[in-house]
Amino acid sequence: MGDKHRIRFEPVGIEIEADEDETVLDAAFRQGVGLMHGCKEGQCSSCKSFLLEGEQQMERYSTFALAEYESEEGYVLLCRTHAYSDLTVELINYDEEMLLGGIPPRQVGTTVSTVEPLTHDIVRLTLAVTPTDELPYRTGQYVDIKVPGTQQWRSFSMAGPPAEGPGGTLEFLIKRYPGGLFSGLLGDTLRPGDPLTVKGPYGTCVMRDAPDRDLILLAGGAGMAPILAQLSGLAVTGTARRTRFYYGARTERDLFALDEIAGHGSRIADFAFVPALSEDTSGAYEQGLITEVVDRHEGDLSGSDAYLCGPPPMCDAALELLTRKGMPEERIFLDKFTTSTDT
Repeated sequence: MGDKHRIRFEPVGIEIEADEDETVLDAAFRQGVGLMHGCKEGQCSSCKSFLLEGEQQMERYSTFALAEYESEEGYVLLCRTHAYSDLTVELINYDEEMLLGGIPPRQVGTTVSTVEPLTHDIVRLTLAVTPTDELPYRTGQYVDIKVPGTQQWRSFSMAGPPAEGPGGTLEFLIKRYPGGLFSGLLGDTLRPGDPLTVKGPYGTCVMRDAPDRDLILLAGGAGMAPILAQLSGLAVTGTARRTRFYYGARTERDLFALDEIAGHGSRIADFAFVPALSEDTSGAYEQGLITEVVDRHEGDLSGSDAYLCGPPPMCDAALELLTRKGMPEERIFLDKFTTSTDT
């Protein structure tokens, strides 16, 4: 272990201790401080902050996440930053509700329970947590799963509610990619009983308590997973918030979990599910990109919150649309995933 240093976050006045061998983000995780983050790999910029004082070094990162001129000005990615003195860091993006409500990540053992095809390229994977282990999380969060036989990890959001106490089941909805390092195992390789190592939870796309604000839930592809988890939580509480769930797919054969969505929706007083098909002209569902369909259905969104998960282009287009309709950017919640950590 290296030397330990004090890290102070402004303007919130929170302090943690970080070892030189760990990143500042990992040190915050370990101490239950919920900093904003996404990919954890220096590729998405969610954890970008400004170094006010101190000496640090960053591991390799993408200049798409942090441009060279930003680094020269003093900006850092906390998921890549190692402290070599006491640091004072100004947080650019933070959520006071999340900051001190973080769940420290842990590593647990699991075994595969089921691998169930839902569509031609979406698979439901369920894992049984070792009975002596416990993995608490909040709906909307994700974990990293270690790829068998490698030192690589892939990130996937939970699609169901957390268990109470040790053991329990983790459920994922995963899109299979040809040659995918982990998703490629979901055809014939992973079988019930196979062991998998999981660590987490991560992510800040969890439901905020705002009963006076309407809800827009928006997902595409396997981004269904955390949104479905959010919907199940809303159903359990019987929320009175106006809730609209927009889901983007290519064709009707790409739709899944419709009965599950209907079941949750029946327990919410003001709910509608609106699938949008971008390559289907049959007329059975609304046609167009998901953002086009949202645009047709929604007017002023200044009094709404949004939770997003899906391919980066979809999320970027949705951010532009929602803010244009008046939604405050700080009320739009999503976790940014890179291609190597698809949800």
